[in-house]
Amino acid sequence: MCRHLGWLGDPVSVAALMLDPPSGLLVQSYAPRRQKHGLMNADGWGVGFYADTDEAGVVPRRWRSAAPLWGDVSFASVAPVLRSRCVVAAVRSASAGMPIEASASAPFTDGAWLLSHNGLVDTAVLPPARHAESTNDSALLAALIFDRGLDALGATIAAVAADDPNARLNILAANGSRLLATTWGDTLSLLRRPDGVVLASEPYDDDPAWQEIPDRHLVDVVDMHVTLTPLKGP
Repeated sequence: MCRHLGWLGDPVSVAALMLDPPSGLLVQSYAPRRQKHGLMNADGWGVGFYADTDEAGVVPRRWRSAAPLWGDVSFASVAPVLRSRCVVAAVRSASAGMPIEASASAPFTDGAWLLSHNGLVDTAVLPPARHAESTNDSALLAALIFDRGLDALGATIAAVAADDPNARLNILAANGSRLLATTWGDTLSLLRRPDGVVLASEPYDDDPAWQEIPDRHLVDVVDMHVTLTPLKGP
């Protein structure tokens, strides 16, 4: 129901990840190539990143909107000068009945973490969560994951899937020095570049180095090292 992207590596501009690639998130907002559910992602967008010069420490900074990414000229003018070693970005296709508001757009945050959800989950199976940023399924799921801790991400996803067998639970999370992701019902691709690692719902170009991550896996990226772990569930 969405498309998302994560970066970990040398500092790059947000525009180089989201706007400049021929099939980047900008294009995926109106013409995704591998999206299985929905035709476009026009119900909002968001980006979170970490500033190397931030005196407050590892604090994620966010820019989110309920409008389509293609219509935000202010972001397009600023994105080339926003640079970071770690980025999480997403464009949104809202699930039926869910609110369309900036606070419902990923990435969500708790402490140092940023988190995006690509998929769908029945909110009735989610326990009451503290500090949810919105009432949509992705925000409630993010709050549950934050409550249980990112080190338990795989177990949390398997437990939610057991309660909702139709759920699609692709998660992408980062804390400035680590990328975590799950594949559960939707696509995820990996690109190892000389300057860093990209995880994305779908490739943003036709580079043959893109690798598809198998379904029901946990991906952990630290210091350019990528670990894949199968997820067990129903």
